[in-house]
Amino acid sequence: MTSPTTGLFWDERTFWHAGGNYAFTLPIGGLVQPLAAGGLPESPETKRRLKNLMDVTGLIRDLDVRSAEMATDEDLARVHPESYLAEFKRLSDAGGGELGRRTPFAKGGYEVSALSAGLAIAAVDAVTDGTLTNAYALSRPPGHHCLPDFPNGFCLLANIAIAIEAAQAKGRARRVAVLDWDVHHGNGTEAIFYDRDDVLTISLHQDGNYPLDSGALDDRGRGAGKGCNLNLPLPAGTGHSAYLHAMDTVVIPQLEAFQPDLIVVACGYDASALDPLAQMLATADTFRQMTLRIKAAAERLCDGRLVLVHEGGYSEVYVPFCGHATIEALSGSSITAPDPLAEALGIRQPKPHVDAFLRRTIDDMAHHLNL
Repeated sequence: MTSPTTGLFWDERTFWHAGGNYAFTLPIGGLVQPLAAGGLPESPETKRRLKNLMDVTGLIRDLDVRSAEMATDEDLARVHPESYLAEFKRLSDAGGGELGRRTPFAKGGYEVSALSAGLAIAAVDAVTDGTLTNAYALSRPPGHHCLPDFPNGFCLLANIAIAIEAAQAKGRARRVAVLDWDVHHGNGTEAIFYDRDDVLTISLHQDGNYPLDSGALDDRGRGAGKGCNLNLPLPAGTGHSAYLHAMDTVVIPQLEAFQPDLIVVACGYDASALDPLAQMLATADTFRQMTLRIKAAAERLCDGRLVLVHEGGYSEVYVPFCGHATIEALSGSSITAPDPLAEALGIRQPKPHVDAFLRRTIDDMAHHLNL
């Protein structure tokens, strides 16, 4: 076997991040009864079970497995104001708390979040310096919802934005494209780069899911960044075929037009058919095929420089298979984890006339934007 060229960046300490007194996405109290399992759906188990599945199948042996240092104060300050970081650290040292919307954390949450960002930084570093061809950062907590001074949606630091800013500061990448296929709109990444033309942000998300007030089709960037932000709010029920249609007809052509030096994917698995926070019908093979497409685009456009950073995905049963399929495709490994739900989810895919409607909807959005 040849030397591995795909890196996996992870650290057990990120799995120890803890939330607060929530029942699913609702704070407990009043008529909201605590759940038996407790806490938020953003738990360590989806990530841990993905890592465990790779251990069991042997895929892990085809990867260059690494950890990383915490993001430095300088790294964090390129995206987040000092006042935000100081308050986050204060609460973290005092035992935990909540700074924004659905972002509780326990004692040490600041350090765990900085480590999560550090995994993304290290993955980008290794790919942009040529040490690795591509990489996967198993970051936790996630980051794509985090605004510079307001965390939300389980995201406490903007992992991908922090990693991009670090790479640009080191002169390792000038033009960066971010594809966000998490089922929720990547509002934090969008906001951070909304006025800039050196970072292209593309978000495929379920229309009207989360956040409720962002992700509109006509939000295209501002000032120098006009045209460098693209949202495709997909209808509930979008399945395998329509997701690939969006990749082929919108995402890949936009990447080709932008000509990035590096592509980063906000890799959430909550568009899967079994996710409790969404109503989409993507399968493990959907993520495999999207990864193959973005990997081929990276090979054409930027010498293969591609980093996937883990975001959402809340089905403990199905995320491991979606993630395994993704990392199989990223690494080119022949080791697979057959999807035990493939037959059932194949039957549940949109019927031909519905799929045709979904494809036309995507085409109509592209036409509206003159893409």
